[in-house]
Amino acid sequence: MSAVSSRLPVFPWDRLEPYKATAAAHPDGIVDLSVGTPVDPVPALIRQALADAADSPGYPTVWGTAALRDALTGWVERRLGARGVDHTNVLPVVGSKELVAWLPTQLGLGPGDKVAFPRLAYPTYAVGARLAGAEPVEYDEPWELDPAGLKLLWLNSPSNPTGRVLSKEELRRAVTWAREYGVLLLSDECYLELGWEADPVSVLHPEVCGGSYEGIVAVHSLSKRSNLAGYRAAFVAGDAAVLGELLQIRKHGGMMVAAPVQAATVAALGDDTHVAEQRARYAARRSALRAAFEGAGFRIEHSEASLYLWATRDASCWETVGELAKRGILVAPGDFYGEAGERFVRIAFTATDERVEAAVRRLAE
Repeated sequence: MSAVSSRLPVFPWDRLEPYKATAAAHPDGIVDLSVGTPVDPVPALIRQALADAADSPGYPTVWGTAALRDALTGWVERRLGARGVDHTNVLPVVGSKELVAWLPTQLGLGPGDKVAFPRLAYPTYAVGARLAGAEPVEYDEPWELDPAGLKLLWLNSPSNPTGRVLSKEELRRAVTWAREYGVLLLSDECYLELGWEADPVSVLHPEVCGGSYEGIVAVHSLSKRSNLAGYRAAFVAGDAAVLGELLQIRKHGGMMVAAPVQAATVAALGDDTHVAEQRARYAARRSALRAAFEGAGFRIEHSEASLYLWATRDASCWETVGELAKRGILVAPGDFYGEAGERFVRIAFTATDERVEAAVRRLAE
């Protein structure tokens, strides 16, 4: 039996463990700014919805309840500005990472097919291609790609790791190009509600897609905007034909969101207050960390959105990781996201206020 894992690189976060141990040895403890996992409480109304749905002895459906689909379509129209969104245009998924990793396989891609993604990108785009046996392809601008054999094109705005936001014009040009060559376009928009110096736009906005969802799918997550990383609550929206095919495949695979999580998602998408409160927390942490790192000689590039600062001192990322670890601060090396990030580090501002304050003090020493 062949080992599928042989197609994959070493899990990147395993390489960070020695630096994590160094940072944890700091007398005042570690300040972990590496992974970007939420640390603030799950909002009370979401926890209540989860608890109220805890008595769910039957199997949930892959497509979700009608109430969930109503919540998804309503949010997509209200928040993204999309028009005419039907239940057939939405599909809940078990966290966005699962969707990214298994989408090429579920779409039947394999040897001879190509999956394209930004040169600096979330590593799971490449993992998804490799799991399917397809070829991962990096790009600087999507419309400069060779379309031969290209079946799937990933956009990511706001970007992980850089925080770069694509303009309406850039998104529209990518959609036009993908449609011209019959390439399915997936837009990872999981940080869309976390714009700081830019207002991120969805690929589903009519000024981008022309009012048609043909050939385009947007990916959204509740992990960051609602502190639900532990719930694995996410969804896709867009081309009904593509989502219909995925629905049939996922039914056979039993890929269903737990019933209490479906109820929690309905509550989360129906409330904007907790999102605004969480944004305010992140904005304060971002401001404090940016000033501290710039004061310590770092240059911040892009970072106009998302939960990260993309920072450099024009040194090797691993050298920077090592020096910060000695101060008890753990960050992610930029080469986790591609060779182009070799002289950068990604700094998450998802730590508690107390830990952020500790990092600020240490950087000033």
